[in-house]
Amino acid sequence: MTKRSRRIRLAAAVIVGVAVIIIFTLLSLAIGSKNLNIGEVWNGLLAADGSRESIIVWQLRMPRTLLAIVAGAALAVSGVLMQALTRNPLAEPGLLGVNAGAAFSVVIAISVFGVTRSDEYLWFAFLGAGAAAVFVYLISIRRTQASDHARLVLAGVALTASLGACTRIITLFDATAFDSYRFWVIGSVANRGFDTVFSVLPFIAAGLVLAFLCGPSLNALALGDEQAVSLGVPVTAVRVVVIATITLLCGAATAAAGPIAFVGLVVPHVLRLIAGVDQRIILVLSALVGPSLVLAADVIGRLIAQPSELEVGVVTAFIGAPVLIALLLRRRPA
Repeated sequence: MTKRSRRIRLAAAVIVGVAVIIIFTLLSLAIGSKNLNIGEVWNGLLAADGSRESIIVWQLRMPRTLLAIVAGAALAVSGVLMQALTRNPLAEPGLLGVNAGAAFSVVIAISVFGVTRSDEYLWFAFLGAGAAAVFVYLISIRRTQASDHARLVLAGVALTASLGACTRIITLFDATAFDSYRFWVIGSVANRGFDTVFSVLPFIAAGLVLAFLCGPSLNALALGDEQAVSLGVPVTAVRVVVIATITLLCGAATAAAGPIAFVGLVVPHVLRLIAGVDQRIILVLSALVGPSLVLAADVIGRLIAQPSELEVGVVTAFIGAPVLIALLLRRRPA
């Protein structure tokens, strides 16, 4: 395949990805306890006049739709970075302890500081996610060389187990913390306002920019550390930037929407099977497929439980687990 044909296919894939996001965005604005047709959605978008359609579209559904888009992009891209960093196609961002750090910090905020609103413990969650990722990286570094993949993963698993145990102990003895925490930990984009979206948007935007800039270096790292160094890639610096980027993306998304499972695991894995191993292409496509998956899960959760709804974290688990099992069963040994 020539370079020109690859560019044409990538451009076509991007156009299709954007079109799919637009379709699911319209469905997200239209479907809920009160369904709207496309005409009513359009009128609600254009006429922010306090009408019923305008209130439903702008106050109730637009914030959760935007959050689903940015969170989906952040989780999918951070999954690509984590799999490239560890050279493990089944790795996911939570291996850095980001989710566990965010959850533990939220419980501390609720139990110790009396925080109850999602927009208040948003910053606690982000701080906990960042602190966990930094701690995992520091304890995975050897004295004589940069962190290696096995130590990084083991450190993340150990911290996740420890923080998870502490979180369960606190919620076991603090009913108030448990009641507030259980609605966050399941993963949802509902009942979030524009303030939540705008709070995490700068972090996710910065993380996406850094991720795309890391694309060429990730391709070099896939060849091995020695080969990457011979190509002029500063391996240690790239790893530090990648870990910081994962923290920005996954930490911000988790803080805003709670832990949403399988997006950072399934999306990069599927795209690698379809689009090849070029990390630059996978990063671009994951930023489009991730939002589509989270939007689709949110819409499905509203459809199957009307007039109530299932949280997006539940639906992504139901979608992601069978897909991943099918992929593993179809994968032939080398």
